[in-house]
Amino acid sequence: MRDSDWGLVVPLKPLGAAKSRLADAVADAERRALALAFAKDTVAAALAASAVRNVVVVTNDPTAARHLAALGARIVPDLPDAGLNAALEHGAAALPGRAVAALNADLPALRPAELTRVLRAARRHRRAFLPDAAGIGTTLLAARPSVPLEPAFGGASRRRHLASGAAELPSTDVPSVRRDVDTAADLRAALELGVGPMTAACLKELPTLLEELTAAAPEGTDGPGGAGRRRAAVRTSGASES
Repeated sequence: MRDSDWGLVVPLKPLGAAKSRLADAVADAERRALALAFAKDTVAAALAASAVRNVVVVTNDPTAARHLAALGARIVPDLPDAGLNAALEHGAAALPGRAVAALNADLPALRPAELTRVLRAARRHRRAFLPDAAGIGTTLLAARPSVPLEPAFGGASRRRHLASGAAELPSTDVPSVRRDVDTAADLRAALELGVGPMTAACLKELPTLLEELTAAAPEGTDGPGGAGRRRAAVRTSGASES
């Protein structure tokens, strides 16, 4: 199995329903814009990873579909009212005979080199997964060619994926692949890692939110929030294999 044999499946809710836990921090239009920016940075970084041959996005949102297709993703319509795991199996079926990995759409700090590192480790197992930063959920689930993906995402999916026989992948040195964003605190942590250009540009249009996020960042460089504020303004992840 070659490094470049992986196909990724990225599920994305309609933008109106996405990232609902950010509703306390931003208005609905801003929340939708952030959800799209997260997905665009995730897909762009995934396509730039040397281990990835193609990316399938499963969505029924026409705006997201248009933007993500422009990046080079293949769009597969979601099944109506079937749920996240059915959407992932539906997307995996569009990649027959290929090693497949399900990847969250809300990884705005994703770095291609870290994703490649995770997928190389996954090659050693029939099925394998990476826990999220909280150690409760899952951000990536991988299966070798002709092995059923058997996704069990949602809530405490780390426990369910372990129980299903999937191997837990090493979680050190790949923080950007584990840093999904559901809350304002998650977004602050992503900023500290360095977000992609779409998320950075979106946050520049939300100066009040950006100020709140960066003001709470740890001290140590350039004063409180300095590093996070600077990273939000520039590209530090995703576009290149670094």
